[in-house]
Amino acid sequence: MAVGPGKYDDACTNARRETEAVGVVLIVIAGTHGHGFSVQTADPDLEKQLPTLLRYAANLIEIENRKGLSS
Repeated sequence: MAVGPGKYDDACTNARRETEAVGVVLIVIAGTHGHGFSVQTADPDLEKQLPTLLRYAANLIEIENRKGLSS
């Protein structure tokens, strides 16, 4: 993961502040600056847990997609 601000860092900051979150993962698909993502957290442990969190989210998306296909 890159260190320092990226092309969607401002949008990520806005989301973090608006939600008063400890951390934010922003994934942008075909945005004004192309595809990209930004991660912000003040908690180093949260950053270490990020791969597990993203795998969990991906699994939930796959489950929901399978449910939609079987209907």
